Formats: sequence, C-alpha cells, structure tokens
Amino acid sequence: MSDDLDATAKQLDREHVFHSWSAQAGLDLPVIAGGSGTVVWDHAGNRMLDFSSQLVNVNIGHQHPAVVAAIQQQAAELATIGPATANLARGRAAQRILSKAPEGFAKVFFTNGGADAIENAIRMARLHCAARGESGRETVLSTYRSYHGNTGAAIVATGDWRRTPNQYARGHVHFFGPYLYRSEFWATTPEEESARALHHLERVIQAEGPSTIAALLLESIPGTAGIMLPPPGYLAGVRALADKYGIVLILDEVMAGFGRTGRWFAFQGYDVVPDLITFAKGVNSGYVPVGGVIISDAISATFDDRVFPGGLTYSGHPLAAASIVAAIDAMESEGIVENARRVGADAIGPGLRELEAKHPLIGEVRGEGVFWAMELVADRETREPVGADVIGKLKKELTSRGLMPFAADNRIHVVPPCVVTDAEVSQAMSIYDEALTSVEDDLF
Repeated sequence: MSDDLDATAKQLDREHVFHSWSAQAGLDLPVIAGGSGTVVWDHAGNRMLDFSSQLVNVNIGHQHPAVVAAIQQQAAELATIGPATANLARGRAAQRILSKAPEGFAKVFFTNGGADAIENAIRMARLHCAARGESGRETVLSTYRSYHGNTGAAIVATGDWRRTPNQYARGHVHFFGPYLYRSEFWATTPEEESARALHHLERVIQAEGPSTIAALLLESIPGTAGIMLPPPGYLAGVRALADKYGIVLILDEVMAGFGRTGRWFAFQGYDVVPDLITFAKGVNSGYVPVGGVIISDAISATFDDRVFPGGLTYSGHPLAAASIVAAIDAMESEGIVENARRVGADAIGPGLRELEAKHPLIGEVRGEGVFWAMELVADRETREPVGADVIGKLKKELTSRGLMPFAADNRIHVVPPCVVTDAEVSQAMSIYDEALTSVEDDLF
C-alpha cells in the first residue's frame, strides 16, 4: 500500500505539477511523505538524511512539535486576517525578530517570502532617497555571484544566469564581490582580496555616479552562489563606502539568517550594521511562507507622514506569525543557534577538511555553522570546475546511500538543519566519502 502511495504521488506530480528551474519531461523526483528533525522519508518508510534543509530553510528541523502546535492553535483561533488590522500574533512575531536585530531597528514589514522582501527593500531605499530630495537615486548595485529571488527586481538584482531571461526591472548594475578561490583581482591573501574588491566597488560607484545610486544590495554570505565568507574588513568597508556616498545598505539574510551561521544574523560576525535587513526561510523554517524587511529607524521615519506604496494580501499572516514566535522561542530555549555554531566548528568543518585532504575532486571547502560548501574541480592545479555530469553522478550516489544533497553549479553544499547532531554529521561524512570515492573511481 505504501509503495502504491509513492507511485501515485509520482504519477500525479508528473502529470499535473510544473516545477521551477527545470525542463519538465525528464524529472524523476523523490517522494517525501514525512520528516522529523534532520530525517525525511517516503510512504514506504525509506529514510534519508536531509543535508539540504530543503532550500536551506528548515533550520529548526522537520516537524518541530512546538512550531506545529503553534500553527494548529492559531488556525483554531483565527486562520487568516488582512494586513490592515492589528493582530497579536503579528505583533509578537515582529517583536521576536527585532529582539535579535541590532539597536536602531524598531519596525518589520512582513512579506510572503524572500524575493518580495528584496522587492520592498529596494522600493524603500529608492523612496527614502527621494524623500531626502535625491530623486535621481534609482540604481541598485549587487554582485554577479548572488541570488536574491525570482520576482521582478529580485531576479535582476541576482547575478547568476537566471537573471538573463528575466531582465525587465530598471536600474540594476552588477560588480564582482570577493571570492579568493577564484579571485577576479589577482589576490593571493584574504586581505588583498578584501582591499582590491573594495577598490573595485568604489570605482564602480564613481563610474556609475554616486548621485544615481540608491542602494547596495549584498547577501551577508552569498548562499546559492557558493557560501563565500567575506574576507576580513570587506563588509565593514562596504558600510564605509555606503556612508561616504550616501547609499542605503541592504543586507540579504534570507538564507544566512536565523541560526544558519551559528548566529542569529550572519552579518553579526563581520562588524557591520546595514540600513535594511531582508529575511525569510529560517525565521520559521518555512513551515508557513513568510519573509520581511527589518527597517532601520531612519528609513522607517521616512514613512511616518508619507504613504508607503506597497502591500500584500498575506502580509503578516497569523499562521506565519505564530510559527515565527514558536520557532524563535524554541531556538532560544533549546540552544539551537549555539548548536549550529558548535557543530560547525567541532564536526562539520573538521569532517569536510578530512574529505578535502583525501579526495582530489574537492578543490576547497568553506563555511561556518551549518552553512558549508565543497567546491569540486576536475584538476586542483587549474581549478577547472567539474561539469554537470559529475555533479549528477555524485547526487545519484549520495541519494542512493540515504542522503538528500544540495547541489549548485560545481558544488555540493553541506547545509543540514541547525539541530543536526554530531552522530548525524559523522554518518553524512561517511556517505560523502563513499560517494566521492565511487565517482572518482570512474574519473581518475
């Protein structure tokens, strides 16, 4: 009977569901029927370690009982209400989020997810500049190696290939951020990479014209683009450039926030405070779709006597709000953020470095907390990336051994939920080891 359910799920999916970022005809997707913590399973009971956290969002793990109970209770009390009301769950959710933000932030604008959080942060930045009498500031600067979402401005702000068939928003310019392993600046040390990347950014600002630029938009730690930790002084240097030229600094914490790096926000490890913070994913581990913008007092004040021309039917939805309150409370009381920091330092990092020393396919490992990447290369000397065929084989080997991977370009991202245990990390490292060995036996 359970096998029949898996077959039915696959058939219905193939016949009726149109999937994102995919050619539809060749899809053969795993069936997921349930989950708990870091493990998911199909209807037949076949279990997999989820080291993808789905789309790097299930920070608190699957089916956390406190979050599930909060959603159930809220659904029984008030399943939905419009944003033009005051609602206790919404107010409490904003309060919980702001308790983790730096001083100088007192308001949250809720959205349906990360992409529309980016959209509205860009809108706020442009309108804030206009309110200062600088209506010519329209441009948004963002890096080539980035992903900010798949709505109008968010996809154009994105730096990777996905923006090219979707470019219909105005006023976007890209620049190169730091990435020492594949430096655009001929750097040989993190310090050189930071200094030269900042010089490059300032030259782009000057060449575009500072008076035309509304915002600098950066992922605090680029996620889908490769989990590239900022080198020393880089984010602080970006903040200094934003201040020098009167530019709003938006830090995208959609993937990196709420425990993923072993901190509530990734930027808190890099001596920087932005003007706007976008969030989604880990704030409630995706149990109900939600995102938002945490707004600095200076930008919030812009709209005290001016209408903010934006809104969403489901902004601050009570089910999402209740899940945020429960998720943040549980992460606090159970030490989940601290676990992410410890397990990254004590288990994931050392385990990946052992794999790097053993396997010629691995060119570099990098990350912190439960936010890591293995960059795979055909040749360590030339650093030539492996092709999609190698990644496809590796994904198949990992899946067949009971691990759900996250793959992007020539990388396998190691991104389990923040609740992952040392024993589960050890199990995963064994699976990565076996899968890499199998693929390398065919290549070398």
